[in-house]
Amino acid sequence: MKFAFKFSNLIGTVYRKGNVLFTPDGNTVVTPVGNRLSLFDLRNNKAETLPIESRYNFTSVAIAPNGCILISVNETGEALLSSLISRTVIHRQHFRKPVNAVKFSPSGKYFAVTKDNCVFVYRTPGHAREFRPFAIERVLTTAYDETTCIDWSSDSRVLAVGSKDMTTKVISLHRMTNFSLATLGSHSDVIIKCFFEKDSLDLYTLSKNGQLCIWECSHDLSDLVSVKKDRKVVNVEEPDEEEEPPKVPEAADAVESKVSFRRIGRHFMKDSLKTDSSNVSLLSADYHQTSHLLVTGYSNGSFLLHEMPDFNLINSLSITDHDILSVAFNCTGEWIALASGRKGQLVVWEWQSESFVLKQQGHVNNMACLTYSPDGLLIATGGDDGRVKLWNVSNGFCFVTFTEHKTGVTAVKFTQSGKAVISASLDGTIRAFDLHRYRNFKTLTTPQPAQFSCLAMDPSGEVVCAGSQDTFDIFVWSLQTGRLLDVLAGHEGPVSGITFSPMESILVSASWDKTCRVWDVFSGKGSREVITLTADGLTTVFRPDGREFAIATLDGSILFFDPQTSVQTGSIEGRYDLTSGRRDTDLITAKRLTRSQAFSTLCYTADGENILAAGRSKFVCIYNVLKQILLKKFEITCNHSLDGVDDFISRRKITEFGNMALVEERADEEEAALALPGARKGDMSSRSFKPEVRVTSVAFSPTGRAWGAATTEGILIYSLDHSLVFDPFELEQDITPSSIRGALEAKDYSKAVMTALRLNEVAVTTEIVEKIPLGNIELLCRTLPQVYVERLLGFLCVQLESRPHIQFYMTWITTLLKQHGEVLKERSPSVMAMLRTLVKNITLRHKELAKICDHNTYLMQYILAQKVVKEKEEENKKNSDMSDSEASDVDSEDMLMAV
Repeated sequence: MKFAFKFSNLIGTVYRKGNVLFTPDGNTVVTPVGNRLSLFDLRNNKAETLPIESRYNFTSVAIAPNGCILISVNETGEALLSSLISRTVIHRQHFRKPVNAVKFSPSGKYFAVTKDNCVFVYRTPGHAREFRPFAIERVLTTAYDETTCIDWSSDSRVLAVGSKDMTTKVISLHRMTNFSLATLGSHSDVIIKCFFEKDSLDLYTLSKNGQLCIWECSHDLSDLVSVKKDRKVVNVEEPDEEEEPPKVPEAADAVESKVSFRRIGRHFMKDSLKTDSSNVSLLSADYHQTSHLLVTGYSNGSFLLHEMPDFNLINSLSITDHDILSVAFNCTGEWIALASGRKGQLVVWEWQSESFVLKQQGHVNNMACLTYSPDGLLIATGGDDGRVKLWNVSNGFCFVTFTEHKTGVTAVKFTQSGKAVISASLDGTIRAFDLHRYRNFKTLTTPQPAQFSCLAMDPSGEVVCAGSQDTFDIFVWSLQTGRLLDVLAGHEGPVSGITFSPMESILVSASWDKTCRVWDVFSGKGSREVITLTADGLTTVFRPDGREFAIATLDGSILFFDPQTSVQTGSIEGRYDLTSGRRDTDLITAKRLTRSQAFSTLCYTADGENILAAGRSKFVCIYNVLKQILLKKFEITCNHSLDGVDDFISRRKITEFGNMALVEERADEEEAALALPGARKGDMSSRSFKPEVRVTSVAFSPTGRAWGAATTEGILIYSLDHSLVFDPFELEQDITPSSIRGALEAKDYSKAVMTALRLNEVAVTTEIVEKIPLGNIELLCRTLPQVYVERLLGFLCVQLESRPHIQFYMTWITTLLKQHGEVLKERSPSVMAMLRTLVKNITLRHKELAKICDHNTYLMQYILAQKVVKEKEEENKKNSDMSDSEASDVDSEDMLMAV
């Protein structure tokens, strides 16, 4: 088992806070997701998360016009300069204060950053050779309060800066003879956005109360005259004649040449809203200069689309009941991205056709559980919001959401065929959802209401079991008939975990009564064995081969038992491995908190040799079951915006009244709602709230090449990356890439393949395999020793996913399975994960090819139909010509007869 797992994607969360924006090509949306950045490719229908992580949540993001450089600033003012080509952080710069906006100039030579009442203009790195990536160009100190927004003129020489002092400052970047600074007022609230017209100094300013002011400039951009920097010349010899002094323009001429602004329009945008707008605020806006379109987002979930400067209303729609924190146009002005932070919703709207290009939403509250489908292509999640969502692992999108549950979902399972999803909820129902018709086709209930905390299915998929946390019973149903078959009683505390054996009809349950029970479900004889635990049982899981099960207890231990004899075969003391940070409300240190830590979720790896464990911590641990040692710890986040990440709390934050982090700071006292005592879960919108970092569920992919964790930030996917580790097999001194290529040139194909597998370098093995002639594959597979068969098959399965030579690799795989299928069948437990990977990749390739073939088939049908239409048109034309010629002949004969 290899442990070179690396973070590959974040799914389940599409937006938190900050501004969303499109890339310069207009096909990809960039959204801040906590302390990470996600890219949603709308053309290729794929979502990915950059391997860039900050210490706090991102609030401002900007992309250079060339699309290569990205600047992201977090809550504390730390800026990350990243490359979108190499997907790495180039430089970090700390501004020491929060930054409200950052924006590149249209020329790409500069970028401006707001900080306090100043605007800092920096030179973009890459345009000149400089030692410092953030070389400052100019500092503009013009506002009397905190600056909120920036916009550049088309020639990158003038900036418009909005601030909380209800004014907008228009200022030149460099000194000019006829313009320096202009102050624009007329607003009665904080300036939210300001926009220049294209190739003009005309300006639009918007305030929080929905007021729009249109400003006209007296000069064009071409009329601005920059001050030329004259180099000082030292005259050694005195001049013979006195030079004439420069002419000073008269006062009247100087006044006429100065740039001035005049307000030509004033509109109240909230008047266009369909609902009551008395308590509605304008939160976001964007302007497309080419098409003269202005989109605005409001706190009630509505957005308006106006045509400027006539202020004609085009669209007035609502996408949610909560605030729209960010809106953005793409480069063509056809698509509008809208983001709502309260519900974690991201929408891309095509305003001309009035249709959705993208509509994604995560769970409103925390995720409670997740599970992989049998083929590893899908992930099902359940959340505290009562929703069950299905996610596509390959593209990261949610494609269906089930909302039938009334309260939180506690467990989800796929059936063995992968055609249905079963979910358990605290509302007392077990629901089965069809994945073909996307409907709830079966609902299982109990005679007396019960809150279900765990769920299990037998290997055949016909029997469903659920444990209750209030009646302490286990209920057994038939999925086909929906009838309640049996009620397993015996536990004296809430049932925290149940699991079926993959090979037998044995059910294992763990409870808070410090017991674990082994049930023979189909015999009807009740509990077969009662095992006393050292502490309360929290969860239980079976090994994939069914020969062992593990139980996590409240004292931080993982206990292993033999299901046949109920004898304990091992234990792992993991309390101190699950390191916990100190939360803001804790009165003791993190070291003492570690003593009370315990694992709340377990999962075996695909081969059953190791176990994955996690709980109320930022770490996920992998243990070796046989040796009972910790192999690796994964830190899922370093986001200090979450509670419980810091190991220590600075003494400067501890006062006689408690931790200063718990003191709420309200920007608008008149609009702030009072927090209800003790209501932390449902009161996030109106109080200072920091979510606590924790892992609620972990699951290994059936392919064995990835695992997922349901965390506070979403579903973190870690996949196996062969490039991170050098893992040779029976390596010798003479096995080198040059010797392998030499064997290939000598046409010793068998030796070349075996030595390449022993070196285990992906690039070298790919080169050797793809250069072997197609006719030699069968002979090579027949003579290949058994020790290399499994390694070669695993390599071919992985390469099938990414390489374009589909038929070539399918020929390799088919031939290898024909020659060595019987031997591989005997070792089925060890190769099961590999075969699942093969099925997954073949399914993906089949879907891709089927889509292309269907498109080509329809295109050919269209072309053939057009050919028939064209032939009919030509035939009709020929017939009409013949009839015309016959008619002319008849007319000529009549004329001759008349003559």
